[in-house]
This record gives sequence, structure tokens and C-alpha cells, in this order.
Amino acid sequence: MFVPCEGGGPELQGFTLLMPAVSVGNVGQLAIDLVISTLRMTKIGYFYTDCLVPMVGNNPYATSNENSVELSINAEVYSLPSKKLVVLQIRSPFIKNKYRPFCRALLSWVESSKCARVILLSSSHAYQRDDEQLLGTPLRYLLTPALEKAVEGRMQELKWKEMEKIAAYPGINDREKVLHIPGGGITKLLFTESCSKGIQMAVLLKFCSEGDNIPDAFALVNYLNEWLQLIKSKGSHSTDISPEQEIPDTSSQWKIPSSWRLLFGNGLPPALF
Repeated sequence: MFVPCEGGGPELQGFTLLMPAVSVGNVGQLAIDLVISTLRMTKIGYFYTDCLVPMVGNNPYATSNENSVELSINAEVYSLPSKKLVVLQIRSPFIKNKYRPFCRALLSWVESSKCARVILLSSSHAYQRDDEQLLGTPLRYLLTPALEKAVEGRMQELKWKEMEKIAAYPGINDREKVLHIPGGGITKLLFTESCSKGIQMAVLLKFCSEGDNIPDAFALVNYLNEWLQLIKSKGSHSTDISPEQEIPDTSSQWKIPSSWRLLFGNGLPPALF
């Protein structure tokens, strides 16, 4: 459940909830880091749950020695009222068999706080794409029926590609199609639960592989920004470029958080040489 930092709970009615799936390459979580750091969002509380591995650490968005000693935990909530944006950042993996209880608790909070819509940033294994998914951009989106009516026109204007369904039994029955998001963590479950509850949700995801996923995070957050316009892009669209290049590159405008300096651990000790 959501626990506010101060006595009274913040007013979130009409806000957009932005959150990551704990998925391949942690791409969604890295993209959320960029949003929180760049927009200088204020922490308003945390999500108290037994569904995530416990974790505590220093302030990942520290800007000085004074605020670097502030503690952070596994699921924290940040807000930017000027853009009616609330962000849930998840920093640890799920405990086995706890996906469903977490989704239920999260969607219950979304309904009680009257958030207008949820946007889930996710990723999926690049090596498990089918032939159709190998074509064009590695970025995809999904919309629940409740949100589709409101934004489908905008998606078509952006020339985005919807996540393809694949054959349930390849080579045996190619007519029966199912949604398949390998490596996507809670993505499919949260999306299907939102569909059944009539919650407005969009999933934005990128096909990728494990490794240095910082470029994937920039690609995903630029994809999000093309829709929400969280920061102004300096480029404009051209009709003569490939789908991957149609997204304005705002990478230089995103502020990398201080915690990314330790993304791959400490450097090699000089004593080795």
C-alpha cells in the first residue's frame, strides 16, 4: 500500500502514473531514473509491500553531500504536480509467486487515488522476437480498451507500432494468436488485469538484450517523451528517415542521476597493474 512521507496523502486525482516493470536489462527502471532526475521530482511517499526483495541505499538522485545521505528503499513514489505526473520507481526484484498480489495492490491504489491513467515502461528479450517483430523499430506499445479510445489517434499520428501477437502453437495452428512478452516481468499480468478492470493503461517497451542497457533506457525515455512531451525536443520529424530515427533525440537533455556512476561497480584497483 502507499504510505505518504507526511501526514496527509497527496491529491493524485487526474494524474498520470508512470512506473517500470522489472524486466530484461532493467530498461524501464533506468528510464524512470532519467525522468525523476531530469524533472527534479519530489519524493512524496513509498509503496509498502512484501512482494519485493527488501532493499535500502543512499539517495540515488543526490546533488550534494547534504542530500546524499538520505535513504531510499525498494519502491518509492515521486510527484510533479505541474505536469500532473506521479512516478513509482521499483528498485528490487519480485519475490517468487508475488506478482499477482503486487498487481492487485497496485491497481487498487490506482483506483482509490483516482489516477487518470497508468504508463508502464518495460522491455522484452530481443532474441525471442518472431519474423514480424524483427522488422522496423524495436519499440512497441500496448493500450487497454479503456485508453485506446482516447489515444489511438495520437499513436497513429506518431506512427508507432503496436506489440504484435504471435501464434500460440507455431507450425501447428498459426491462426490462434496470443500476447507474448518474454523477459517482461509483470508486464503481461498487469496489462491483462488492467484490461479486465477497465483501467486506462499503456505499455511502452523495447526489445533488448542484457548488457550495457543505458542506450536502451535513453531510447525508451525518448519514445515516452515523444508522446508526453516531458521535455522539449530540439529536433523535428522528417518523412525521409527510417522509423528508428523518427523519434527526436533528446538524449543530451536528460540528466543522468549520480547513482549511475556505480552502475557497473567500482573501477579496477590500481594494484592489479
